[in-house]
Amino acid sequence: MSLRNLAVLTACLLLAACGKINQENYSKLKAGMAKSEVESMLGSPTECSGAVGLTSCTWGDEKSFISVQFAGDKVMLFSGQGLK
Repeated sequence: MSLRNLAVLTACLLLAACGKINQENYSKLKAGMAKSEVESMLGSPTECSGAVGLTSCTWGDEKSFISVQFAGDKVMLFSGQGLK
């Protein structure tokens, strides 16, 4: 495989991974949704942290992201930045 083909393939994979982090999917988020529903819509989170039944997960990168706070398995709060 040539270097150019590899670069194009890598770019496509990165764009596909970020494709779910958009205003349309953000508008579908609702308080009370199950974490599995959010992951089904957005994919696996980029990172998660938490303690004592509270979890904060982020999808995307520092320029364009969706952040969701869960209590147990349910959405409590969510925010987004740089969504198109």
